[in-house]
Amino acid sequence: MPNVISAADLDLSRYLRPNDRIVFGQACGEPTTLVEALIAQGAAIGGLSAFIATSFSGLFTPETAEAFALSSMGAIGALRSMTKAGKLQVIPVHVSQVGPLITAGVIPCDVAMIQVSPADGQGRHSCGLISDYVRAAVAKARVVIAEVNEAVPYTPGEFVSAEEIDVVVRVSRPPVEVPPAKIGETDQAIARHCAAYIGDGSVIQTGVGAVPDAILRQLHDRKDLGVHSGMLGDGLVDLVEAGVVTNARKEIDAGVSINGALLGTRRLYDFADCNDAIRMTPTSYTHDAAVLGRLSRLVTINSALEVDLTGQVNAEQTGASYLGGTGGQVDFVRAGARSPGGAALIVLAATAKDGTLSKIVPALSGPVTTARSEVDVIVTEYGAAELKGQTLAERAKRLIAIAHPNFREELDRAAFEIRQRGF
Repeated sequence: MPNVISAADLDLSRYLRPNDRIVFGQACGEPTTLVEALIAQGAAIGGLSAFIATSFSGLFTPETAEAFALSSMGAIGALRSMTKAGKLQVIPVHVSQVGPLITAGVIPCDVAMIQVSPADGQGRHSCGLISDYVRAAVAKARVVIAEVNEAVPYTPGEFVSAEEIDVVVRVSRPPVEVPPAKIGETDQAIARHCAAYIGDGSVIQTGVGAVPDAILRQLHDRKDLGVHSGMLGDGLVDLVEAGVVTNARKEIDAGVSINGALLGTRRLYDFADCNDAIRMTPTSYTHDAAVLGRLSRLVTINSALEVDLTGQVNAEQTGASYLGGTGGQVDFVRAGARSPGGAALIVLAATAKDGTLSKIVPALSGPVTTARSEVDVIVTEYGAAELKGQTLAERAKRLIAIAHPNFREELDRAAFEIRQRGF
């Protein structure tokens, strides 16, 4: 049985060794009490390093590096200040591969620090708000330290048994929340174009933020929508309560919204508590090609920083600034583009920096996150460019048509020059 202690009595030096590698639960499943303890005590232990896929807590700052080195799959959430300061080591990796890389030891895991719900009558702790790579970390770690938080919902799906936990730290504190983003006119315009691809019976995958929230608000007249996603926000609650999301027409998991991460507010967490209409699953299920291939009418919605005139997508970095990450984009783009009756939407505003910079560009300023051969539909506030099966010349024409009008002539000239060079 685990050693049960209070947060005040937690002495990490009893469990951690110098140079240990730690894996944290991520996003709203971040074990904030354990993170705070490691920040306070890590330097004295020495040589520690940690991995977290995303963070929204605000606890990780450049000063954190004095206690331990941190790596991540990108500057997602509240990690951008660390990348700007050169204190975050970025591992380019699909989120679906984090679990397998932990299992293989490529992402080392001597210690797993996770947040879970209180145990049920069988001694099982729900993974609560995050289930993506938690089980992989628990299985690999020498030491498992679990923050058992009374405020974490008990969600059906992934569990950690008491026998798998070495140390239980009991707390009662609000878990990390991600409030709904403010929706602007551009977001609403993008959402209207996206909603045209989502019909009755569609299965949706989306993230959180202004555009995803705006899209969900456009769907209240739809019937029998389904959900199979890597993450979900508060907008899900609205659609379920309105009778829009029923999951009734899904070929698999009928009646159940499949998800890997809950990113929202207390409203979402209370809704998910003991709710059999939601199932939290690892990325080996949410992102698996064979699983996704069984879903028809799958519409996937992902974001980008910029798109070039051939359809290449950069969702990670512009110049020297790492602003995003690979996430699950490629897995879901492939699935949506190949789903019968489905679509894979990549969404972005046409401009940045108060309209002075076009995000439809002749050439990317950063890496290729999604190859042009995978891309299906690009959406801005000016429309949707359907690229699948189109020639390079036609792709450029369609992308220029959804660029901001102020940049179309410039992009036309660039496209002409590119054609002269044979693309």
